[in-house]
Amino acid sequence: MDDLTQRRKLLSALAHGAIFFSYTFIAIGIPIAILMISDDQVVKDNAKESLNFHFNIYIYAAIFFLLTFVLIGFPFLVLLGVAIFVMPIIAIVHSVSNPNKPYRYPFIYRLLK
Repeated sequence: MDDLTQRRKLLSALAHGAIFFSYTFIAIGIPIAILMISDDQVVKDNAKESLNFHFNIYIYAAIFFLLTFVLIGFPFLVLLGVAIFVMPIIAIVHSVSNPNKPYRYPFIYRLLK
């Protein structure tokens, strides 16, 4: 494989896997940095999708946390925790196995186009 494909795989996987580093600004900072330094459109699309996933996770977590006070939010928080773990792994596998096509997370609202 050529160097461009390997770089695309690495940066795309890093953008999606950033959520595993922490749940703070580092997790958002890595895809933002990749978005700014990369000139590859597929890598940029993967970084934008990763940021959209992060933003959606934070919004859903806040809503579900507020719903725990009326005792219906806890199951949603558990499902969100599973999604936070599983969905980025699927995105990383897709980015490595199909590096020419950006991954699109299902069921999220895309704030960044």
